[in-house]
Amino acid sequence: MIRVILVDDEPQSSKALEIKLRELADDIEVIGICNDPEKAISAIKKMKPDLVFLDIEMPGMNGFQLLEKLEQFDFEVIFVTAYNEYMLNALHISALDYLLKPVDTEELNSALARFRKRITLQNNRLEKKEQFDLLSETLRDQSGPKRLAIATAQGITFLKIKEIVRVEALSNYSTFHLVNKQKIVVSRTLKDFEAVLTQQNFFRVNRSCIVNTDYIIKYKNEDGGVLELHDGTEINVGPHRKNDLLDILSRI
Repeated sequence: MIRVILVDDEPQSSKALEIKLRELADDIEVIGICNDPEKAISAIKKMKPDLVFLDIEMPGMNGFQLLEKLEQFDFEVIFVTAYNEYMLNALHISALDYLLKPVDTEELNSALARFRKRITLQNNRLEKKEQFDLLSETLRDQSGPKRLAIATAQGITFLKIKEIVRVEALSNYSTFHLVNKQKIVVSRTLKDFEAVLTQQNFFRVNRSCIVNTDYIIKYKNEDGGVLELHDGTEINVGPHRKNDLLDILSRI
């Protein structure tokens, strides 16, 4: 059985989530519901759950502060939050799982499937700690993240954003092309990374590619516009993105 604790300062929300979990999965046992963060810390230490559904926005102590007070833990976390673009970007950067309130049954089912996959990989404690450290670092540094956590089939890979040359999409997968020629494939769409990367020196040049403008060598005014990158790759520029790209290139 998967032992679960729900942490949410809103009793109605936690009760609704408990009902959905019971309806969805026979292998889940809700061993605790905590509507107070301080009591949640004691319950987690005592009951040692496998998974914690953790509300982010709570009075007195938010979800991140709660984790910091625990210091070390051997459980997985699925954050539960109301929509906040900056917060969601920070969670994406850290490759941490989350659900939006009100929790959708289909999204909950998908989150549980991802959790089951993660526990089969036996992610180590240091890896999880680095994810939470990255999340904390991102929330503190308003200038933008320096690193990105990428969830792959083998586990979590931590990348320096400045070492990403481009990200290309194919259906629901994205491929990260790095300076050292390495390729990393993730089962996430390009849109999942666009908001984060375009805050840095990245630009979406067409429907299927985001490039790091630091690695643009040449712009060719042919076939509607073609970019040459430092590794010799040539990328076609979408017709509706050409003017914005030329404006950016003129300021580099």
